[in-house]
Amino acid sequence: MTEIVLHLLIIVAIYAILSISLNLMTGTTGLFNLGLASFYGLGAYSSALLAKAGAPFLAALLGGIIISMLMALLISLPTLQLVGDYLAVVTMGLGEITRSVFKNWVDLTGGFMGLRNIPKASLFGYQLQSRMEYLIFAVVVLILTYFFMERLLGSPFGRVLRAVREDEMAAQAIGKNTFKFKLWSMLIGSGIAGLAGALFAHYIGVISPADFVMWLTFFIFLIIMFGGLGNNLGAIVATILFVLGREGLRFVGLPASISAPLQQILFGLLLIFATIYLPKGLIPERTQRVKPVGD
Repeated sequence: MTEIVLHLLIIVAIYAILSISLNLMTGTTGLFNLGLASFYGLGAYSSALLAKAGAPFLAALLGGIIISMLMALLISLPTLQLVGDYLAVVTMGLGEITRSVFKNWVDLTGGFMGLRNIPKASLFGYQLQSRMEYLIFAVVVLILTYFFMERLLGSPFGRVLRAVREDEMAAQAIGKNTFKFKLWSMLIGSGIAGLAGALFAHYIGVISPADFVMWLTFFIFLIIMFGGLGNNLGAIVATILFVLGREGLRFVGLPASISAPLQQILFGLLLIFATIYLPKGLIPERTQRVKPVGD
């Protein structure tokens, strides 16, 4: 039982990092990015391949982040002028293309069988063998990611991102280069998603295209909507609730042919509920009061 709990907590930490990444792009900046699973998968595959080629763990981790950011740069330059549904369609297509590459580039990715025997995480020569050690490491990474993002969103840069979300034309009218800010949002968010993917790969030890399906993106979307768009603490709380709830359904004794569709139905209903009754989420985004001129 202890090992199951530790496993669930590690997955919570990894998904919380992934939720923070999407919350930056969608919750704070308003970019309707449906390609999150592709950046998550790129981080996982890139880090795994680098580690299998002999790269140190931290170098492989950094490589996964950089590859995810480079893909974000390539997709963002021609598409960030698009908005709303158009951007969503493009990024959704990216997710499917990336997964097709994972499935069909057999010599590099292993195809449907995926990559196996991925080296375990190691820090300065010490290998993290137990789940407790990896949990501590994953939680430390989550905390660092959370505080980095809070500092970023509390800065003038973060305030411009919120302005872009609320009214991009108004932000342009006061002289802000909104394309540059949206580009940086995509790069940073995709890099964090790549970090989450790399942590997942080195923890599980075996990855395949089935780990990076479109449904994962919708699951993280549900988490940030339920937790509160633009609020990273809400995203973490919602991640705990939803991951434990999803994994808990596996222990009720239902066959996989029933439990898997049941998960999707329940989470779909929760998404509808959150949209109607909790439009600002469990923990709404904090707003900054501006004093009137003359006070």
